[in-house]
Amino acid sequence: MSRIVTVGAAQLGPIARNDTRSQVVSRLIALLTQASQHGCDLVVFPELALTTFFPRWYFEDQAEIDQFFEREMPGPETRPLFEAARELGIGFYLGYAELAEEEGRTRHFNTSILVDKTGAIVGKYRKIHLPGHAEHEPWRQFQHLEKRYFETGNLGFPVFRAFGGIIGMAICNDRRWPETYRVMGLQGVEMVLIGYNTPVHNPPAPEHDNLSHFHNQLVMQSGAYQNGSWVVGVGKAGNEEGVMQIGNSIIVAPSGEIVGACSTLGDELAVARCDLDLTQSYKSTTFNFARHREPQAYGLIVERKGAVLPPE
Repeated sequence: MSRIVTVGAAQLGPIARNDTRSQVVSRLIALLTQASQHGCDLVVFPELALTTFFPRWYFEDQAEIDQFFEREMPGPETRPLFEAARELGIGFYLGYAELAEEEGRTRHFNTSILVDKTGAIVGKYRKIHLPGHAEHEPWRQFQHLEKRYFETGNLGFPVFRAFGGIIGMAICNDRRWPETYRVMGLQGVEMVLIGYNTPVHNPPAPEHDNLSHFHNQLVMQSGAYQNGSWVVGVGKAGNEEGVMQIGNSIIVAPSGEIVGACSTLGDELAVARCDLDLTQSYKSTTFNFARHREPQAYGLIVERKGAVLPPE
C-alpha cells in the first residue's frame, strides 16, 4: 500500500527590501500554479517568505521593525495566495514574521503555518532555536538579530494530521538540532517541512563557509534517517541585499537519500512523489523507538542547557 504526497519545494530567489508583499505573493502564486501543473498536493515555501531577511539590519525604531510583520493571516495582501491554493486544490507551508496580541502584550515570532487544499490553516509553529545575537555588532559584514526581533517559540514541536499523514514543521536553525526531529519523531511524524534563510558567509566562523551546502544537507539527511521521516527543506537563494544565501533546497527520503533538489539561485520548483508508507520500514526496525530507546539514560539532554566538562 502507498500513501503518495507529491511535494513541491518552492525555492525563492532574492527579495529586495523595497519589494511589496503583493509583488512577493505574485511570485508565490506563480510557483503554486507551476506546482499544480505537476500534480503537487503540497508546496513548501521558505522562512520569512514574504519579505527580505530583515534581521540582517539593526533597527532601533520598533515601528520600522514591525513593518516586516504580519498582524493577521491571511491579511489583505496574502489572501490571494490562500484563494489560489483553494482554487488549485493544493496546500502549502509558509514562513513569515508574526505579530500577535497575547497575554496582554504585543509579541513577535518567527512563524510557519500549514495550509490544506481548501485554503484553511491546519497548523502553526513558532521557531524555537533562534540563532544570532541580540545587540548590534558593528564588526559584522551583516547582522543576524533574530534574538533581538523575535521571542522563542511557545508552541513546542506539534505535529498535525494532514495530507493523509502526520506532518510537522520547523524553521531554519531548528534543522541543526537533533531534538527538533526527535520530539516530532516521538509523535510519529512522517514528513517534516522546513523553511530557511541561510547565508553562505558565517561571520563568527568563516572557516565554515565552504561547508555551508554540506552542513545544510547533512542535518536534514540525518534527521530524516534517524526518525524514519521525509524532510523537505526549502531556502531563499542568491544575492539578497548584498548577502549570498545558499538555496540548496532539497527533499529527503526516510532513508536519508536526497530525491529532489533545486539547482539554481532563483525562484525554482523541485518535485518529488513522497510515499509516506516508506517511513514504516525505518520506524518498525532500526528506529523502533518503543523497542530500542533508553530514555532513562538521556536525562542530561533536558536537565542541562550548556556543556559542563568532567572534573580533571
